[in-house]
Amino acid sequence: MMEYEYSAFRREADVHNRCCGGWVWCIKDICGVICAILTWLLILYAEFVVMMVMLLPSPYPVYSTINIFIFQTFAFLAFASHLRAMFTDPGAVPKGNATKEMIQQMGFREGQVIFKCPKCCSIKPERAHHCSVCQRCIRKMDHHCPWVNNCVGENNQKYFVLFTFYIAVISIHALFLSVNQFIMCIRHEWKECSTYSPPATVVLLLFLVFEALLFAIFTAVMLGTQLQAIWNDETGIEQLKKEEARWVKNSRWKSIQAVFGRFSLAWFSPFTRPPSKSKLENYLYSV
Repeated sequence: MMEYEYSAFRREADVHNRCCGGWVWCIKDICGVICAILTWLLILYAEFVVMMVMLLPSPYPVYSTINIFIFQTFAFLAFASHLRAMFTDPGAVPKGNATKEMIQQMGFREGQVIFKCPKCCSIKPERAHHCSVCQRCIRKMDHHCPWVNNCVGENNQKYFVLFTFYIAVISIHALFLSVNQFIMCIRHEWKECSTYSPPATVVLLLFLVFEALLFAIFTAVMLGTQLQAIWNDETGIEQLKKEEARWVKNSRWKSIQAVFGRFSLAWFSPFTRPPSKSKLENYLYSV
């Protein structure tokens, strides 16, 4: 199959789960959209409390400037990672490509075993699973995450890992700032520790502490499970179903490189793409 020239294949663009004229991947799931918007609102709330209650009114300009730079940098990276995870095709297999003509065109040998998904009528590559929300088969599908309103798969796992990492970082930072703010307010007997009244300041800080603690634990656990899955070259679904590995497992280092690429600062950037597959393989099994 891999001997066929890329230019020999022609097929119509698949616009399922896409918007803006087919340019942007977008899952039209109301629950996922609500969860994604809620995620943005919680980030904005943390921004408001950190900036307006703690850092901008602070009488210590050096402390304030350093922490504003740190928090804003990681908050921006978290938001960018969320958008990339949400609007990146996770590795969807074309719908309805399991036709006799397409199978012949792809160059499968007579008698060769081909796995076909009965739900989306697609030829399932190895390690692909069908997502009932996306209504597609996703290559190396780990799970469907409502918080990013998308599946986590071959093409966007890097962005999801970065999202969990940066949310954990800003959550821990917000906890540190909140504790410091409480200590400062108590020392000054709640005088000039905030532009808001003491009761309002306490409520705002307590809700931020609750939010930060909850998301620090949640994202840290998610980050750990994702890194463990990548390290072992197994997806979350494969671990859950305890599927026997029929594929040749990569070494641990190669498994990490398959998601993040060669080690560099680009590992931590949501603006660099994961390593691309071969041109022909992308053509056959991607949108």
